[in-house]
Amino acid sequence: MSRTVNVGILGAGNISGAYLKATKLFSILNVVAIADIDESRSKAKAEEFEVPLACSPEQLLSNPDIEIVINLTIPAAHYPVSKAILEAGKHVYLEKPLSIEFKQGVELLALAESKGLRVGCAPDTFLGGGQQTCRKLIDDGWIGDVIGATGFMIGHGPEGWHPDPEFFYKKGAGPLFDMGPYYLTAFANLIGPFKELTSSAQISFPQRKITSKPKYGAMIDVETPTFVAGVINFENGAVGTLLTTFDVWGSQHRNIEIYGSEGTLLVPDPNTFGGPVRLLRKDAKDYVETPISHGYTENSRGIGVADMASAIQSGRKHRASGALANHVLEAMHGLLEASRTRSYYEMTTKAERPVALPLGLPGDAVDE
Repeated sequence: MSRTVNVGILGAGNISGAYLKATKLFSILNVVAIADIDESRSKAKAEEFEVPLACSPEQLLSNPDIEIVINLTIPAAHYPVSKAILEAGKHVYLEKPLSIEFKQGVELLALAESKGLRVGCAPDTFLGGGQQTCRKLIDDGWIGDVIGATGFMIGHGPEGWHPDPEFFYKKGAGPLFDMGPYYLTAFANLIGPFKELTSSAQISFPQRKITSKPKYGAMIDVETPTFVAGVINFENGAVGTLLTTFDVWGSQHRNIEIYGSEGTLLVPDPNTFGGPVRLLRKDAKDYVETPISHGYTENSRGIGVADMASAIQSGRKHRASGALANHVLEAMHGLLEASRTRSYYEMTTKAERPVALPLGLPGDAVDE
């Protein structure tokens, strides 16, 4: 029987509420503290979600009762904060991306291995019922051999709704680093690891105007590509395309489609946990909505942390792993590098497809 694992959250920004709410779904997790460099933010979140302790980052890292720290800082802080967490002797699970620099991701994994610690990383949406249903359909041969895929993340940026959107347009962000991990992680889970990539990328608008509160009217200088069109060659021979952009007002493209020798699979939005899942077989006239085979179809953000906590106790590999996140991180850097050099980027990392979730899991379990 699994024991409860004490968890601390470092970073009380916009995303912390989703984690604080969803981690309550998992009995293996016990959030005991939240910290932020802005003490008022951590106190407010602690009060709202009934977290026992609001403290400074230093106090959180020195707390001997905390085993896992969830790092919810901004992307530029992911590496130094995660490094500090590991050096404090604690496992770390962080928001995507793993880091803004690929070499820093490699360093974090090496540091964790040297200390016998785990690194986990979002997104964990691929563990939701929607994508796990797609994974089972693929693994059971419903579309035959996978030969290709498309992914479209198309929108007009977060400056119209996010309260503090500047960082989305800085190095280590943009549509590729902000939303690309959902799509690339889905690709890696459903199809497998990447072999080589190429792309074209540009900054379509060098400045963006904030239209959300409280910074309405402020201008953002854009420092990273906001329109990235990539091609991915997978290890298994499949070919995929991925478009991520903050520059487009509307589109009718589906989020992800997987093409097989025997049919086509329409994958739900990889930034969600549920469906719908639609399947077209080669001998059918139209798509059929497929029943969801797995649980966790509501917002289950934090299932990756619960899975890591369970894996630490059993000794198995956790699914939303640092290795998978680092493979995705290298792919994103590779796409931008290929655009700069007008060439193909050859991947140097390998990442196994995460083990699929079993069918019929009881309650809040992540393993049989």
